[in-house]
Amino acid sequence: MTLVQAIHDALALEMERDPRVVLLGEDIGKNGGVFRATEGLWARFGSDRVIDTPLAEAGIVGMAIGMSLSGLRPVAEIQFVDFIYPAFDQIVSELAKFRYRSAGQFTAPVVIRTPSGGGIKGGHYHSQSPEAYFIHTAGLKVVMPSTPADGKGLLAAAMRDPDPVIFLEPKALYRTAKGEVPEGDYTVPLGKARVVREGEDVSLITYGATVHVAEEAAAMAEEEGIHVEVIDLRTLWPLDVEAVVQSVEMTGRAVVLHEAPRTCGFGAELAALIQEKAFLHLKAPVARVTGFDTPFPYSLEKLYLPDALRVIGAIRATVNF
Repeated sequence: MTLVQAIHDALALEMERDPRVVLLGEDIGKNGGVFRATEGLWARFGSDRVIDTPLAEAGIVGMAIGMSLSGLRPVAEIQFVDFIYPAFDQIVSELAKFRYRSAGQFTAPVVIRTPSGGGIKGGHYHSQSPEAYFIHTAGLKVVMPSTPADGKGLLAAAMRDPDPVIFLEPKALYRTAKGEVPEGDYTVPLGKARVVREGEDVSLITYGATVHVAEEAAAMAEEEGIHVEVIDLRTLWPLDVEAVVQSVEMTGRAVVLHEAPRTCGFGAELAALIQEKAFLHLKAPVARVTGFDTPFPYSLEKLYLPDALRVIGAIRATVNF
């Protein structure tokens, strides 16, 4: 399957398994969504469970919150993550805080699916990577798959989770990432990283679309005799701290890679955690390869997005420190 097919499979199977699952979002019904992730589900499950909404993100999330508190399990789609900001108050001030403010009496099992990141020449309104905003908000879980199998398994797990999940889908991988996907009921547990490639010289920690960039850079490094361990975080929060620390303690070096801007990006938190928990094992400073602290460019997209050449440069510098 491709990633978008795996997402569709997870949605369909969960809707069959659990009649409480309801989808809502802009153009997700008859049209099947801008990326066709919900194609055919309106005809299959009806307009009561696949709901076309107005172009009003605050309303979409607000309605999903109300549904969840009434016993449903809504999956809200925000057409592009760049459009999520009108719903930001609903997400961080309401959705994220129901368990805490009710002393555990109420949970809000809402999944917010949204395409994230660059790679499709979408310009600065269709290419942002704002995951750090949501990781910073206590009460939210944040997930980003990099493979079709993880796309299906993580989304199914998110839809069964009692707490709100921001499910970021790397749009550049929707139809470029292809792989074997287990049939039928299948979940991948939230909070567990994946070792993509083993190596003992440097840990390369990443997630989403840049996992494939990391694999390319690791293959280049292998030709130079540098053995890179690639870690796909999969769930950004709660973070699999043990997997990250265990890898860095073994290699003694770490490179963090993501598309989002550098300043206050998730890589900064990862670097701080590595310094706190694995400082005595480090042989070099933690390196970051990221997007730039600028609006996401249209014509210079390839320059903005981290590529294997930038990553291999950081790997060399870290190994030769």
